[in-house]
Amino acid sequence: GLPDYDQDWARSVYGNVKEAVPSNCPEPKGKSVCTTTYKDANLYHDVTTGRAVTGVLHFINKTPIDWYSKKQSTVETATYGSEFSSAKTAIQQIQGLRTTLRYLGVPVDDTSYMFGDNGSVVTSSTMPDSQLNRRHLALSYHYVREAIASGMVAFYHMPGEINPSDVLSKHWGYTELWSRIKALL
Repeated sequence: GLPDYDQDWARSVYGNVKEAVPSNCPEPKGKSVCTTTYKDANLYHDVTTGRAVTGVLHFINKTPIDWYSKKQSTVETATYGSEFSSAKTAIQQIQGLRTTLRYLGVPVDDTSYMFGDNGSVVTSSTMPDSQLNRRHLALSYHYVREAIASGMVAFYHMPGEINPSDVLSKHWGYTELWSRIKALL
C-alpha cells in the first residue's frame, strides 16, 4: 500500500478511491500472482508525423505475457507528455489484465508494479505535493495518480539503460537489442 501521508493526500484529493473489482468473479484459487509492467515512450519516433511511440511490456510472476507497441494518437512537444500518455496506456492495460485474471479465478496481488525510465513523470505522479504545469496532460495525469492513490499500481523509476520496454519503442540494431532482451528469454 501507500505510506500514511500518501493515503491522507489521496483521500484529500481523490476521496477514498479504490480499485473497481468486479463482484461476479469466481472464487480465486491457488497462489496469488504478481503483475509487473515496464513502459516507455520514444518522442518523435515517426519523423513524418512527429508522433511518439508507446512501448509496454507485461509480466506475471517474472514471465513475459503480453507486449504493446503503438504510435501515439497525438503529437507531443515534450518527452514528459509522451511518457505520461504511455503511463496512462500501461495502467489501462494493467486494469484489463487484473480483471481478466480475476475472471479466470486467479488471485491477484493487491498492488501491480509499474516501472518507467522518466524520473519527472514518476515523481510527479507519485509525490503528493507535485503539481501539473501542463494543462493538456491533466486527464492522463489524474488517471495515473488515481490508480496510484487507490493502491492498485505502484510506480517506480528505473534507468533507461535497463528498461526492457525500450525494445518496443525505439529503433534498434541486433547488437543493441540482444543485450536488452537476453535476460527475458
